[in-house]
Amino acid sequence: MGERRAAPGKVLRITSLANPIVKEIRGLALAKNRRASGRFVAEGLKLVADAADSGWPIRTLVHTAAIGEDDRVAGLAAKTRSRGGDIVVVSPAVLAKITRRDNPQTVIGVFDQKTAPLKAIRPKDDAVWVVLEQARDPGNLGTIVRTVDAVGGAGVILVGDTVDPFSIEAVRATMGSIFNVTLTRSREEEVLSWMAAWPGPIVGTHLAATIDYRRTDYRGPLLLVMGAEQAGLSPALADACRRLVKIPMAGRADSLNLAVATGVMLFEAARHRFPIDD
Repeated sequence: MGERRAAPGKVLRITSLANPIVKEIRGLALAKNRRASGRFVAEGLKLVADAADSGWPIRTLVHTAAIGEDDRVAGLAAKTRSRGGDIVVVSPAVLAKITRRDNPQTVIGVFDQKTAPLKAIRPKDDAVWVVLEQARDPGNLGTIVRTVDAVGGAGVILVGDTVDPFSIEAVRATMGSIFNVTLTRSREEEVLSWMAAWPGPIVGTHLAATIDYRRTDYRGPLLLVMGAEQAGLSPALADACRRLVKIPMAGRADSLNLAVATGVMLFEAARHRFPIDD
């Protein structure tokens, strides 16, 4: 038998700020509603279109009537409906209410959240994964996801009480990379047990480390372990690292922003793993 096609989605036109669908989508700005529904919002035509092209079905596509005449939006709407997603055409005032912004993007998409179980991770020989412990800033988290994508990394493992990667702020900061990078959430004890069987280097940054981050080997499946913005790595995760390194400071600053530090480490690892020919 052939593959069953999804029934076409609905097309709804909404002008009321009090419409229940508007309230539901707007409510995804709150973590409790994202947890309950398992969905999240992404903003911008390019980001939403790239997500759809990457295989993320759009559950609800929201746009203004004016932008709906754009060929790109019309094509995206047709693709959304063919996959069973709904189209919601709204006024600029309704879109501003949904996004909580005075000058919102003209297109937003509602997607299902996707995370992978820790036990399902099977690293390839050149895979790069980042472990983030208790990252609390959505901008930092989004930037790290984007940077992992930029270096061709495989994913990010969130440990402990981290900020929600599907918050509007975090998704916005990823610039679409959230659709290209695998995310995993886990408790510290589970990650520690899983790390013990990791087949390659496990490198963590630590203020007490004595090894310069430029003087270590990043080859093989790499696990890069980064700590919280203020406290750094917990003793347990630091002990689980096979190498602890530091990023030397030449000026008077004694530390770096978490996203910047992770970016420095990721691009250094990329340089070691894929050296540029002279």
